[in-house]
Amino acid sequence: MVHYTLTQNPDLVLTVPGKDSPQARSKAMDQLIKLVEDGKIPANLSKGFNPQQFVEVEEPTPMTADATVPDSVNSEDALNQAVQVLNNFATLKLKAQASKAEAMKVRAQVDSLFTDEPVDEAEIERLKEGFKVLKTFAQANMRYREALPQAEHARTVLDQALSLNNSASTASKSAK
Repeated sequence: MVHYTLTQNPDLVLTVPGKDSPQARSKAMDQLIKLVEDGKIPANLSKGFNPQQFVEVEEPTPMTADATVPDSVNSEDALNQAVQVLNNFATLKLKAQASKAEAMKVRAQVDSLFTDEPVDEAEIERLKEGFKVLKTFAQANMRYREALPQAEHARTVLDQALSLNNSASTASKSAK
């Protein structure tokens, strides 16, 4: 998720799934236009505005653009985002797992570089090839670890949505 604000209106935060990219900025621009058209924010951008002028922020402030949207829409958006986050998290986990075993073998071979034992050229070449696997695993593992807190939050959002559905279905079954 990426969050954008405007220098003209720093209280407004627009949240878009994914990373900062031209597509994400375009989606944020669409949100901004909709908010202006709906009259939820004043259209006081006298010199115009383009997506490159968005300021990326780390955490949304308490007063977000979503504050004016009904709770049912917010919860549906939150659920959709939670599912997307969990989907991405599952992909990251698969990527990390896929290269872990081979990366650990290469890592064990790295120690041979730090001994007094002679190492032949073929072994060095295998290590150099293995470094690519090691790098791939390390990057995937780092992304997986960085995504963990966001995935845990997404799991909580999903659990809350499921508990609402479970309590509603339990109530309807007990009424029958």
